[in-house]
Amino acid sequence: MKIKKGDTVQVLSGNDKGKTGEVLEVIPKSQKVIVKGVNIRKKHIKPKKQGEEGGIIPVECSIHSSKVNIVCQKCNRPTRVGIIKEEKNKIRICKKCGNKIK
Repeated sequence: MKIKKGDTVQVLSGNDKGKTGEVLEVIPKSQKVIVKGVNIRKKHIKPKKQGEEGGIIPVECSIHSSKVNIVCQKCNRPTRVGIIKEEKNKIRICKKCGNKIK
């Protein structure tokens, strides 16, 4: 996967189309990512111990990595990611402007 934790991404399709956020977690086995402020669902929490409160809390759920694109810092647009090799290191680059992505 070309998306990493800490990247800024924009959602391409679905209910949250057009929203941007930071990647909180990457799940490579199922090719999904969790993005801050995107795909929010309500989770019902039951009190486990006496005195603890239950309730309904909002939780970010995973979204498939093909539905998001990385936002380039230089051109400030969602872009595809290319990879070039430099002395045993793989460097991610923006396909639109050629800028290196951190």
